[in-house]
Amino acid sequence: MTSGPRTPNPEPPALIAYTDGGCRGNPGIGSWAFALVNPASGTALERSGGERETTNNRMELTGAIEVLKALRREVAVVLHSDSEYVIKGMREWVAGWKRRGWRKSDGKPVINADLWQALDAEAARHTVHWTWVRGHAGHAGNEHVDQLCNEAMDRMAAGGDILWERRGPWTLTL
Repeated sequence: MTSGPRTPNPEPPALIAYTDGGCRGNPGIGSWAFALVNPASGTALERSGGERETTNNRMELTGAIEVLKALRREVAVVLHSDSEYVIKGMREWVAGWKRRGWRKSDGKPVINADLWQALDAEAARHTVHWTWVRGHAGHAGNEHVDQLCNEAMDRMAAGGDILWERRGPWTLTL
C-alpha cells in the first residue's frame, strides 16, 4: 500500500487514529500517545509511553509509529495529528528523502531519520490518510491524546510505569 498525498481518503474509514507527542523541556522528559478507534464497533485501543530524555519531534513521530504498529492486518486508517512535522513529512518530504538516500535537499542528513524510516515502513503496510488538526483547539480526539501524553509524563516524573494501555468503549464525541 502507498501512503502520502496520493493515498485516497477511505469512505468510511475502517479505523480512525489520533496521535500526539510532547516534551517537558526539549530535550527533556517526553511522551507519545494514541487512540485507535473502530467506528463500527465503537471501541478503542489507547496507549501511551515515553522516554526520559527525548525531543518533541521524536515523540510526535513515535506516536504515529506506535499506532500503525498496533494494526495487526492491512487496513485503511485516517490518522489525525497536530504535528505539521509528521503530516508534512509523510505527505510531502519522505519521498524526496528516500530518493536522496535520507538526505534533505541541501544534502544534509534527515534529522530523526531512524524514526522517519520506521514510520515509512509501517505506513507502507496500510492505506493511511494523513490529517492535520490544530492542537489545543477543542478537537476531542486530539485533546484526549494530549491528555494521555501529559498523564504519561506525570507518571514518568513520579517514577511510575512508562507504558500504559486501555481497551474498551470509545465515548468521546468527535
